[in-house]
Amino acid sequence: MLFPRFHITAQHLNRQLFIVNANFYSILQHQMVNSADRIFLELPDRASITYGQANRLSAQLANRLTKVGLERGDRVTAQIEKSPEAVILYLACLRAGIIFHPLNTAYTTSELEHFLQDAKPLLVVCDPAKYEETVQLANRCQVKHVHTLDENGDGSLWSDVSSCSDQFEVAHQNPGDTALLIYTSGTTGKPKGAMITHHNLSSNAASLVKIWNWSSADVLLHVLPLFHVHGLCVGLHCPMLLTSRILFQPRFSVTETISLIARASVMMAVPTIYTRLLSHPQLTRELCSSFRLFISGSAPLLPRTFEKFEQRTGHRILERYGMSEAQMIASNPLLGERIAGTVGYALPDVKLRVCNEDGNPLNNGQIGKLEIKGPNLFKGYWQNPDATRAAVRDDGYFVTGDLATVSDDNRLAIVGRQSDLIISAGFNVYPKEVEILLNQIPGIVDSAVFGVSHSDLGEAVIAAIILQGSGVTEEEVLTVLKKKLSAFKIPKKFMYLEELPRNAMGKVEKNRLRKEYESTFKDE
Repeated sequence: MLFPRFHITAQHLNRQLFIVNANFYSILQHQMVNSADRIFLELPDRASITYGQANRLSAQLANRLTKVGLERGDRVTAQIEKSPEAVILYLACLRAGIIFHPLNTAYTTSELEHFLQDAKPLLVVCDPAKYEETVQLANRCQVKHVHTLDENGDGSLWSDVSSCSDQFEVAHQNPGDTALLIYTSGTTGKPKGAMITHHNLSSNAASLVKIWNWSSADVLLHVLPLFHVHGLCVGLHCPMLLTSRILFQPRFSVTETISLIARASVMMAVPTIYTRLLSHPQLTRELCSSFRLFISGSAPLLPRTFEKFEQRTGHRILERYGMSEAQMIASNPLLGERIAGTVGYALPDVKLRVCNEDGNPLNNGQIGKLEIKGPNLFKGYWQNPDATRAAVRDDGYFVTGDLATVSDDNRLAIVGRQSDLIISAGFNVYPKEVEILLNQIPGIVDSAVFGVSHSDLGEAVIAAIILQGSGVTEEEVLTVLKKKLSAFKIPKKFMYLEELPRNAMGKVEKNRLRKEYESTFKDE
C-alpha cells in the first residue's frame, strides 16, 4: 500500500512549541482543530470519536478536574482499564498542566500503596469495583480525592463531564515541565518515578513520525495497554501528530486483531502478541497484504518469532528499543535491512555509547554498559535526586543498565541486562520483590527468582527455593503470592534445591541458575 507522506519535523514542532507554549497538547490541539472531522478512535462496539470531539471532551474533563481542585503540577494517579475516556483523561491532564501518573491495572492494593505514598497525587482514579479498598488506602496515604472510571466510560469522574464547558485554555508549560510520571525500577529498591517532560514527548514523537514515515492515511491497530510509554506515548502520539485513525482495541484478543488487520496499516505490539498471532491459521500473506509496518518492542523479540512471522506474512517485524526514562531510543530502519536480534540505529537526535565499568567508551563490537543522551531523556527521578545522580553521568549520559554492543555500521544489539530484571509478556518483573515475599513464608529458607526463555512470554519467571524440613506446599505458596502480587509476577515454575549457587562474596549466581534451567519451557 502506498500512502501520501506529510512530514513533520522535530525542528518544526519545537519552533511552534517554544515560541508560544511548550505544552505538548498545544501541538496536538493544532492538529485536532485542523482535522476536526477525521476519526480519532474507532471502537468495536461503541460510536467512534473524532479529533474535534476529543478536543472538546478534553476541555470538559480539564474543567472537571479543576472543579475537583487540581492545579498545574498536581498529580493524577490512574489505575483504570483501557477506554476512550482513559485517553481523554490523559489529554485533559496534558492540557491542564497536570502530571499524569498511569499504573498497571494488575497491581494489587498492597502494591499500590508505595506509588501513592511517593507520587502524592491529589486524585486517584480507579475502577468502580476497587472503589472501597482504594478509598481506604487513599485515606492512609492522605490522598484527598478518589473517583471511578470503568472501561465503558461510566463512573463518578465522568458523571457530570457533559455539563462542563468545552472551552479550556491550554496551560502554559516550559519545555522542562513534567508531563508524565512513569514508575520504573531495577531489581533492588522501590520503584522510582521517571519524570517525562513536555519536550521529551514532543521531540520523541516527531522523531518517530519521521523515521517511520508516518502518514495521515495510516491506520493504527492499537492493541497495547495505556499504562506504559509503548501504548500511551508511542501508540497515541504518532497517529495524533498526523491525525491518523486508530482502531482502538480495549484489550488484546487474537481473533479481534486478526479481524482488524486487513483494515489497518501499522501495529505496535510486544513479542508475546506476535507469538499468539502466529498460532492463528488466518494469519497469512493475503491477510497482511495491505499492511505497511509491524513494530515490536518492550521485550526482546526472539529470532525464531521474527523468522516465522516473515514466513507466514511476508513482513519483517521492525524491532525498536526504548525504556520508561527515554521513550524510544533506537529503531531498525524502515527502509533497509532489519536484522533479527538487533534494535537498529539510534534515533536521529539520540546519542549512545557502550562503556566499560569505569565509564570509558569501548570499541565497536565490544560488550559493555549502554549509555544514552538526547532530548528524549527524562529529567530525573521524582523526589529522588540520589537515584538521578547515580544514573546520569556528569556529561548528561544516562546509564541504562542494559549490556549492549554496537557494530561498525553503528547498529545496536542489546545482549543482556546488568540487572536481573525479567520482562515477561512485555511487563517488568523485579526478582527482589518476589524473593522478599517468598522468604517471608514459613517453611522457605531462601529463594532466588530469575527468568528463562519462553516462546510465548519472552521470559518466564522461575523461583528456586530452599525448604526447611517438609517445608510448605506449592499451593500454599501460590495462595500467599496471589494475594500480594500481580499475576505476571508469579513464578511459572518452582525448583526445589538444597542450596543456591553463590560466589565467594556470598551473592547468588543467577547466571548459573539461568543457564541450568534455560530449556525448562523449550517444548511449551
